[in-house]
Amino acid sequence: MTQVKTGDTVRIHYTGTLADGSVFDSSEGREPLEFQVDAGQIIPGLDAAMPGMKVGDKKVVEVPCDQAYGEANPQAVQAVPRTEIPADLPLEVGSQLQVQTADGQVLPVTIAEVTDETVTLDANHPLAGEALTFAIELVSIA
Repeated sequence: MTQVKTGDTVRIHYTGTLADGSVFDSSEGREPLEFQVDAGQIIPGLDAAMPGMKVGDKKVVEVPCDQAYGEANPQAVQAVPRTEIPADLPLEVGSQLQVQTADGQVLPVTIAEVTDETVTLDANHPLAGEALTFAIELVSIA
């Protein structure tokens, strides 16, 4: 039976959970996730678990934060004067916005805190600093 090797395009079903057991993402009810192994299309810790698997294999993969989305960077959190935020934007903690940097790059941010004077924006990936667990099943190798 064929085993996954670097460069193969594979399809997996997965459920991703955090340390507390809560599910942060799953392919349940959707098409399997398709990607090329070792091409940088998914987080490194999950990518590294693929070689050697055969169609139908299932496994649980523990991915430390440095092999997922990295540590949270405190410098990626910034308080912005509320007057600099368009008045028509709803300001709810947890909401995602897009901001444009000085060099024109668009950056997704999450509202971390809202006060009368400031809105604190967090540009870290929502899963930065988290160890992740994936239950995966290899569906196909192309």
